[in-house]
Amino acid sequence: MFELKGAMVAIVTPFKNNVFDEETFRKLIKRQIDAGIDTIVPCGTTGEAATMDLSEYEKVVGVAVDECKGKVPVLAGAGTNNTKKVIEMAKLAESLGADAILSVSPYYNKPTQEGLYQHYKAIAENIKIGLVLYNVPGRTSVNILPETAIRLSEIDNIVGIKEASGSLNQVSKIIEGKKENFEVISGDDFLTLPMMSIGASGIISVTANVEPKLVAEQYDAIVAGDYNKAKELHHRLFKLHEAMFYETNPLPVKTSLYLMGLVEEEFRLPLCKMGDTNKEKLKNVLKEMNLL
Repeated sequence: MFELKGAMVAIVTPFKNNVFDEETFRKLIKRQIDAGIDTIVPCGTTGEAATMDLSEYEKVVGVAVDECKGKVPVLAGAGTNNTKKVIEMAKLAESLGADAILSVSPYYNKPTQEGLYQHYKAIAENIKIGLVLYNVPGRTSVNILPETAIRLSEIDNIVGIKEASGSLNQVSKIIEGKKENFEVISGDDFLTLPMMSIGASGIISVTANVEPKLVAEQYDAIVAGDYNKAKELHHRLFKLHEAMFYETNPLPVKTSLYLMGLVEEEFRLPLCKMGDTNKEKLKNVLKEMNLL
């Protein structure tokens, strides 16, 4: 079963003329693996999965699995607010060879905690690979409460949760109450160090798209108990973490990769190019980090 740990990247999806750019995607994945990233996470929020149809989703996950084969695992995003559709996506990703599924909590519907439990239970029952919960109430308007995460941790193939609530209290409660093989992973680059210091097992990073080596080094330093190095890297990366949210993710991270000459400056509507003021601020941070 997939083990949820390490420095992972929520990888962008490159487009060219509004079509998935497979060649560039493969290069991005190779860059991440070469830099020490432990797991590739395609088709999440950062990957603009909400704007893909099922055939595009199949293509992106399939390419990720092919490019990562024998090197690092693939944790494929499969989440929407329709349980039946999520199950269809999860079974497709499993058939393509994904190692596990990352599934954001249903948005807009605003399910109760019992509804969240039944949603994730239904997904888990329809796949044999691992399922990772994804809690990001700032986007979904629903918080997977600690008691619900703990309850879900009792299901064998639910292997962990990506926690992006921003609450260390919530993270502490989950870690204290979860079953042994259920892991908590940070969904916020800012919180990698504090979350891992209280028992989280790693990070699914946005910033790693831009600076994978330092994100991987910070994870390795924490695991090694070198907190002086980990703190130094935390502060070194802090402005870059901030810059990744000058506007809605993935606008800044994808614009960064464009400025670095790695992708086209293309987004799927309703996302669009960054405003000039924020783009100039972003350029300044990238220059400061010696990325331009």
